[in-house]
Amino acid sequence: MFERKVVIRLNEGLHARPATQFVKLARSFTSDIEVLKEGKGANAKSAVKLMLLGVKENEEVVVRGQGDDEQIAVEALCAYAGQVETAAPEGPAPAPPPSAGPTPFPRGMPASGGAAVGVAFVYMPDEIVAPRRTLGAVEVPAELRRLVAARDSVDADLKQRAASAPPDSPQAEIVAALAAIVGDQDVVARMEAKIAAGLDAVTAVMESGAEVAREFQGQSDPYLQARGEDVLAVARHVALALLGHRDASLAEAPAGAILLADDISAFDLAGIDLGAFGGLVSLKGGATSHVAIIARAYDLPAVMGFSLASAEARAARVVALDGATGEVVLDPDAATQALFRARAAETVRRKRELAAYVAIEPRTREGRLIEIAANLGSLSEIEAAKRAGAMGVGLFRTELLFMERKRPPNEDEQARVYIALAQAFAPAPVIVRTLDIGGDKTTPGITIPKEDNPFLGWRGVRFCLDRPDIFKPQLRALLRAGVCGNLKVMVPMVSDVEEIRQVKRLIDEARAELTAEGVAHETFELGLMAETPAAALAARELAREVAFFSIGTNDLTQYVMAADRMNPRVAHLNRADHPAVLGAVQLITEAAREAGIWVGVCGEAAARPEMIAKFVALGVSELSMSPASIPLARKCVSEL
Repeated sequence: MFERKVVIRLNEGLHARPATQFVKLARSFTSDIEVLKEGKGANAKSAVKLMLLGVKENEEVVVRGQGDDEQIAVEALCAYAGQVETAAPEGPAPAPPPSAGPTPFPRGMPASGGAAVGVAFVYMPDEIVAPRRTLGAVEVPAELRRLVAARDSVDADLKQRAASAPPDSPQAEIVAALAAIVGDQDVVARMEAKIAAGLDAVTAVMESGAEVAREFQGQSDPYLQARGEDVLAVARHVALALLGHRDASLAEAPAGAILLADDISAFDLAGIDLGAFGGLVSLKGGATSHVAIIARAYDLPAVMGFSLASAEARAARVVALDGATGEVVLDPDAATQALFRARAAETVRRKRELAAYVAIEPRTREGRLIEIAANLGSLSEIEAAKRAGAMGVGLFRTELLFMERKRPPNEDEQARVYIALAQAFAPAPVIVRTLDIGGDKTTPGITIPKEDNPFLGWRGVRFCLDRPDIFKPQLRALLRAGVCGNLKVMVPMVSDVEEIRQVKRLIDEARAELTAEGVAHETFELGLMAETPAAALAARELAREVAFFSIGTNDLTQYVMAADRMNPRVAHLNRADHPAVLGAVQLITEAAREAGIWVGVCGEAAARPEMIAKFVALGVSELSMSPASIPLARKCVSEL
């Protein structure tokens, strides 16, 4: 969770037109966002609820976000609505806008923080017009051969780009994802079927790509929706190969240029030295696109979905942008350039100040070491975590492995990911959470029945124990990754000691199978996510069964307070610092201390400076959070 206090400087406050614009900006983010005034909260993505809050000009409110882009979202909304009065110490504050009101600069969707000014490098390839030519029966075999040759050409191009990308980098992983689309049997079968039906190869490729992209875009998960862009990018490049054309190369951009494009695909950036750019602005795309992910991983200022006519973009010579607020100015005057350069300099100063703590061991003043680890969801986040000073991984969410494909990954596919993750951080510990779906998380290829109360239903370990056909391959893959020596595993949503015992029996079965098959493997330390009231109350019994506890404060707070964390009407109860929640944490840490096992915290509260002191005082020895929060957390521990 990330929040800031802000004094509203909008004329008439958050009413009518200003509220509508505020909501429009809020909806451009994936995080849940609310505005709080005098203890009452309203969903920032609902204009009606926001107006009913009755926020007037010059009144102070709190803007709170929770999710993957929470900090960017909160800072952008505060920059739009007024003057920040009190900044939460969770990260660098954005440069304050003029106190007379919100800056008049046009805005797009903030995707990666930081400000920059540079020469415009306009990248707007021509649109491919499908010929829609009808083939004669005799032409079909030759057209199918042309398709094979075009796919081979694109595949070879991707392999060349993969070879130039740093190993285990976000680019290398994304190139691999694009290559998988090129060879996907379903996608290829659609193309071939259309050609067999008499459609020319270029049209068949473009239409098939559009069909598959629509399927992704129809998903409820924003990350899966964004994968539709990757399918369209691959289809475009196969079509270009069929036509004997190639798009211009981004490698031609001068150092420090701002990339200004109608649309930028992961394909375009694959194999490109992103360090050569000063920033990027795309007229299309969103904060969950692969391009935005790459930009954040490389700390490149980026704005997506910026509304601009192509003719205006092509005429631009200089671009100024702020990736935290979404502001973009074409051909800025000297004063505007100075403003954006000052923002960039301030961001660098604050990052440099915190960077000093990356090299300092996070020990309290009495000498107690607190491990600061990273919460990750994919291999593409490894380098960012390392740069931030992560002392290992406190939570690796395996759901993304399942969500980003049409079917659950098999044992070999999972083992490769877990091994790569463990090796990347060795000898530091890496904690992998077993599949945690259900509640608000759905996965392609796995049907979960609709439930009236999904957060109280078939999720986490409950689902896994009922589906050993999905759970056991994951356990086998984790045992195979155990040979790395630094892998630990934790089980989510445990409420009863018998659940953890069943998991242990399945692990024993998986070990026996691997031994019989002659497959190399090693056991691992097994822990559990302490995130239910039952786990807190039964902590002494559970502590005798596991090697560690990791407290998930997000769900623990929700369940202890009986308050849906997505419901703004009860937002005032969603407090990890509430005495009842801290009482549950104390039950867990006391049970752990008696049993001689360690306790970590991997929920959002682990990154909040005021909570870090409380957790350390209660006996927590590990804190895990998003990479961006790690430097500040290290600083906080050093000052305790």
